[in-house]
Amino acid sequence: MQGSLMLDVAGTWLTAEDRQLLRQPEVGGLILFARNIENPRQVEALCRSIRAVRPDLLLAVDQEGGRVQRLRRDFVRLPAMRDFASHANAQELAEVCGWIMATEVLAVGLDFSFAPVLDLDHQRSAVVGTRAFEGDPQRASELAGAFIKGMHGAGMATTGKHFPGHGWAEADSHVAIPVDERGLDELRNQDLVPFYRLANQLDAVMPAHVIYPQVDDKPAGFSQRWLQGILRKELGFRGVIFSDDLSMAGAHVAGDAASRIEAALSAGCDMGLVCNDRAAAELALSALQRLGARPSPALGRMRSRASDSSMYKQDPRWRASIAALKTAELIV
Repeated sequence: MQGSLMLDVAGTWLTAEDRQLLRQPEVGGLILFARNIENPRQVEALCRSIRAVRPDLLLAVDQEGGRVQRLRRDFVRLPAMRDFASHANAQELAEVCGWIMATEVLAVGLDFSFAPVLDLDHQRSAVVGTRAFEGDPQRASELAGAFIKGMHGAGMATTGKHFPGHGWAEADSHVAIPVDERGLDELRNQDLVPFYRLANQLDAVMPAHVIYPQVDDKPAGFSQRWLQGILRKELGFRGVIFSDDLSMAGAHVAGDAASRIEAALSAGCDMGLVCNDRAAAELALSALQRLGARPSPALGRMRSRASDSSMYKQDPRWRASIAALKTAELIV
């Protein structure tokens, strides 16, 4: 069973300290950032070295497309999700893009990308913006569903983010604590629609570090009302719940890193992310060791389901998919 903590490492190879940390059974995953990545061969070697220490770790990355893609050199430069909406065959192109993204990520040894973004583009949130497929909830659901279909076709598990929707709150939860003053009925009619419609297709969900005071005084990722009452019971979601990065400013309302991961898991998260702060990750780890491991068997479904994909560029589907995005002028 997977541990409940996902963390990161500093460089493009593992140090002795990294290896010791990854051996701890409470650690269940590792996420790569741009600083960990040089090119496909190096990423593949890094993943192999991680697997040599802990074969069961979940290996993740943020490879959404547009401005949020960590794998760049010698990888396809994916379009922003908002770019699909203007095309007559938008759903077909979104599915193609989902398949391309997942195929490349899986080929270097990673299990999944935290994608797709299900936030709506309300033209308010700079941190969401073009990461969203659409502002219209029905259209966003259709395009995200197509992208999910492409990811699943490649053998990758999907993560819808940021539940129940980060597109209205203007503050950036990386550096502030965003607040969305709308009521639950309005959220049900707008931002929650993609999560309702896609709940049975998503393998995982990541909640937002946003406070919706008309629903709960806690950010969604620390809220039993949101995660258990609405996501689990009302939407019927049965997959994995990942916290967003607990080092972000939007999470600091819960206290130090130990308090944050305890609050996230108590609210209903299966795994907490603590990134870009090794001292905080170690504090969270100590908290989990003190509390006792609470591994979730559901986390196993996030492992790659792809067969050997090392020769993916020889696949006729790959060539056809790249050609389709080029014809649509979504990639160069």
